[in-house]
Parts: sequence; C-alpha cells; structure tokens
Amino acid sequence: MSKFLKFSLNLESFIDDLQKIIEQNNKSVDELLKLDKKSYSSFVKPLQENEERLELFFSPLSHINAVNNSDESQKVYADSLPIITDYSTKLSQNIEIYRAYKEILEDEAKTLNFEQKRVLDLNILHFELSGAHLDKKSKTRLQEINIKKSQLSNDFSQNLLDATNAYEYVTSDAKDVDGLLKSDIESAKFEEDGVTKYRFTLQMPSYIAYMTYGPNCKIREELYKAYVTRSPENAAIIDELLSLKDEMSKILGFSNYAELSLASKMAKDTKSVIDFLQTLIDNSKEQAKEELKEVQALSKEPLESFDTAYYSEMLKKKKYEIDEEEYRPYFEQSRVVDGTFEFLNRLFGISFVRVDEKLWDEKANAYDIYLKDELKARIYLDLEARKSKRGGAWMHNFETHSKTKDGEVKLASAFVVCNFTPSSKTQKSLLRHDDVVTLFHEMGHAIHHLLSEVGEIEVSGVNGVEWDAVEFPSQFLENFAYEPKVLKLFASHHETKEILPDEMIERLVRAKNFMSASQMLRQLEFSLFDFKLHSKLYSGESIQDLLDSIRKDTALIKPPAYNKFQNGFSHIFAGGYAAGYYSYKWAEVLSADLFFSVVDEGIFDSNVAKAYLDIVLKGGGAKSMDEYFKTLMGREPDAQSLLRLNGII
Repeated sequence: MSKFLKFSLNLESFIDDLQKIIEQNNKSVDELLKLDKKSYSSFVKPLQENEERLELFFSPLSHINAVNNSDESQKVYADSLPIITDYSTKLSQNIEIYRAYKEILEDEAKTLNFEQKRVLDLNILHFELSGAHLDKKSKTRLQEINIKKSQLSNDFSQNLLDATNAYEYVTSDAKDVDGLLKSDIESAKFEEDGVTKYRFTLQMPSYIAYMTYGPNCKIREELYKAYVTRSPENAAIIDELLSLKDEMSKILGFSNYAELSLASKMAKDTKSVIDFLQTLIDNSKEQAKEELKEVQALSKEPLESFDTAYYSEMLKKKKYEIDEEEYRPYFEQSRVVDGTFEFLNRLFGISFVRVDEKLWDEKANAYDIYLKDELKARIYLDLEARKSKRGGAWMHNFETHSKTKDGEVKLASAFVVCNFTPSSKTQKSLLRHDDVVTLFHEMGHAIHHLLSEVGEIEVSGVNGVEWDAVEFPSQFLENFAYEPKVLKLFASHHETKEILPDEMIERLVRAKNFMSASQMLRQLEFSLFDFKLHSKLYSGESIQDLLDSIRKDTALIKPPAYNKFQNGFSHIFAGGYAAGYYSYKWAEVLSADLFFSVVDEGIFDSNVAKAYLDIVLKGGGAKSMDEYFKTLMGREPDAQSLLRLNGII
C-alpha cells in the first residue's frame, strides 16, 4: 500500500514544472487516442491518473496561496491559472475523448461496475457542458471565457484579502474595549510609545469580537463600514464575470447560468430552487420579526445593521445567561481537537495518530486516520488566524482514495483550515462555541473525502458529489456540537480541568436557536440573490437593485446605502457556489433529517450512523446523493426537519 505524498512546493521552478507535466499529459492523451481498441482499463483509467498527477502537483500551490500568502505565491498562482485553464478547457472540449467515452459506455455496458459507469456518465455530461460537441469557433470562445473567468476570480479573492489586511482601527481609550472578552482584549492590546493601545482589524476573530461586544457604537459603525465597502474594484470584476457566464451559458444552449449550473445538481429546475427558498422565507419571516422586536427593545435608538450583533448578544445573555467569556475557557483549541477526534472515534470507530512532519507553518499539524486499526487517510489541520491566511474556514482535498489499473490502493489526504484566535507563548487559543461548530463542520467535509473506499478517482471522496449535496456531511456533523453527550467528551476548563457543568450545557442548548429565524432569512437572502443574479444578465446598478428588491422580503433592518455586500461575496465570485449558494439549505434538509434519526438512537450506539459511514462516507460520489439518502433512510428527505432543527416549527 502506498504512503502519503510529502507536502512540498518549489515556487521558483513551479511554472516550468507545471508546463512539463502538462506536456506529458498532452502527449499521453495523443497516444491514448491512437489506440485501436479503447477500453475503460486502457483509456479511461490512464486519463484519470494523468489528471490526478496534475492535481497533486497544483494543490500545494493553491493551498499555500490561501494559508501563507506572499507576493511570490500570488504571482506564481496568477501566472499558473491561464496555463491550467487553457489545458483543462482544451481537454474538456476534446471531441475524440468525448466520443471514446460514449463508445466505451455502450460497448462495455454489461461489464462495467457502477463506479465506472458513474465516471463515464459524469464525464459525458461534463464534456457536453464544456461544449465538446460544438463547432471550433464556439469552443475557442469558451476556452477564452474560462481563462478569463479564472483570472477574474483570483483577482476578486486577492482584492478582498488585500483590503482585509490593509485596514485597522486603533484606540487608546480603555472604555472602548470595556465589555469585550478578556482574551479578545489581550489579542487587540499592544504598546506604542509607552501607551497601551488596542488594534481591531477586519480579520474574522477581531472583527466579530468588536461587532459582538464592542461598546462604542461609532467604532462598530467604522468597522462595519470598512467591512461592507471592501474592494470596490470588485464591482467591475462582477460585471465582467456575470457577462462571461451568461455568454458561456448561451453558447452551451442554456437560457442562463442558473440553468447551466443545475444541469449537474440534485435540484431539477430553477423553479424548484426558487420555490424551495421562498417557502423557507415565508415560514421564517414572522418568527424573525418577533426576534427583532426583542432585540430592538434593548436599544433606545432604532437598530442599525452595525448594532444587531451587539444587542443580540446582550439579549442572549439576558435570556439565557450566556456569557462567551464564561464558556471560552472550556474550549481550549487543542482539547477541542482531541475531543473532536474522540467523538468521531465513538461515532464511527475512526482514530487519529499525530504525525511528525514539517509543514508550511509551525502551528499546522498532520494526523493519520485509522479505521479498525487499518490506515485509511491523512488529515492536515491549520486552525489559527494569521495575516498571510485567507479568512474563513474550509476543507480542501489533496490526495484521493483510489485503485490504479494495476490494483495498487492509494490513500486519501485533505486539509482543514480555520481562523481561530491565535495562541501565543503566554496565551492559549480559547475558542467560541461557534468555532467548535465550525471545526465540526469542516471535519464533516474531511471525513466525507477521507473515508471513501471507491476505486475510481473521479467519483471517490467528495469528487463527483452533486454541488447541492456536498454540504450534507458537514452540516450533519456540526449539529452534534450542541449535544450534551458530545460536549462532555472535550469541554473541560483549561486550568481547573472541570467538565463543562450540566447547567451551562443546558443554557447553550437552549440558546442554540436564538435568532434562528433571523439567521435563516439572512442565508436565504444570500441564496436568492445568488440564484436570481445568475438567472438573467445583470450589471452595474441593476445588481444593487436586485439585492435591494430581495432585501424588502428578507432584511428586517434596511442596510445603509454604502453596504456593497456583493463586492465581498467570494463564495460565488471566487469560489464554486455561483448559482449554487442555495445548496447550503438544500443539503441542510438532508443533514437535519439524518441528525434526528441518529440522536433518537442515542448517538454513539446508532445503527443509522454506522449505515451512514458504510453508505455515504465510504460511497463518495459513486452514486447520486439522492440515491444514497433513500437507501440510508428508506424514504425521501423531510423538509420539515430543517425547520424543526432551527426551532421554527
């Protein structure tokens, strides 16, 4: 059995090495196309392995550019994108490969297993969505569009990172930090010319800390305004991206980009998505209005957008006696990580063993994963915020579980990245409970990729999973971060070692659905905006007009005119969620439904959890998630579970 790849990256020679791999792949494709008799084994398998080799080479650069960004990594990454995009576009439009796949599917229909059929079905669909069947002029234009789109998406992301890093607010008035958590005050404090000062930035731990606990309304507004006006230059990028996506859709025979996006998703059509989102809005709005009334009662002035987090936290403390500072000592980062591992061991029987490996940062760690004493995968954790790291949290797959044409088993690996409060020599990293939820979420993605037992690369792990189902495993797992049984595995005071008391757990659970309808409306606003934005061609002021029209139905507090949320909506303009942000809610129906079934069985002794491991996690993308869910639950998903989970019904 093969070992894991050693993480390494040579920026100096990267472009030359990349071009060599692409040359080798192109040569291989030419040779494979000359085969007299093409079969799955002789043709499809080698093509998959070519793509995996390129992916394994490129992933370290993509990863480093996100977690340890530098001028050099930015340049190399930007220079490599046109090369990669040009190669992949030409490959995806190669009519000879497309025809060969269709012939192999027909000729070997009786001998192919379901994994192999899925690979061919998805590839044929991908070729058709890439325009392989179109004329040369159309293909050339699609290639130009794809290259430009990748460049623009990278520019969008880099602009956002640069703007985030460029801003800071400094105060020397201790009254301005009165009420913040002690750990947040310590993180913000610094000395200059013998004066104690406090620095707040747009990095998530710092920004959230002040917006939630900062007593000075003017500072909250300053920070909020800086955050929602970041990267105004991204407005032009959005216009160009939307135009290119619309043109691409028309070339491929779709009315709009939303239709093109749904061609490879679970949702059947655009009406299904909009109706789904609108139903959730209608079910959530009245409760959200009542929630806002309670928050408004705490403020003498009408609430503004930059006030809601502050007064919501005040109400939360009043209703549930939830004080984040009281909880954070029980969520010390390393203990939370160890407890998360223990939880996964109790739920699925997997164990984690620390690996001594030099990585890109001294605070990043590697662990080998075992299932019933068998080595299955490796996971890399990089959990603390730093200036060179992109904001947010994510899982990125590195290696993929598969079998070569010679029968050799290759194991999977993946990165989990978060932006938790940094630790130091004098201060431990103490997490908010929301951070614990985030870690569980990303670990749900990770084990979905890492525990796959599929032999075909393109449908193993998260590969081949419909985009509107990919959040199902992550959302399922994050729900357990509120379960008393689970919390008691790791929530212990970092100094006294006391387990989080039952009374504090009860308060946390009671507060779980605090403002849940309001939060639901906010996510539905993002989802509906994204989907409608890609349902016809918008540009310039019409984009803001669309957002404003949706906010009439979803935003109970009107945002200030300077709020340009769209310029920072990286999920759809620099990520993979264009016309797919609704996926979070679509997948949450599946996750809520499954979660209640596991809880009803007692969590750790759940037969449903064991079946989930065998069917969904081990199954990867080899079958449709719709089929997996019906096999697992014996029925269609119940949308009412999502409202129940959020305390809305």
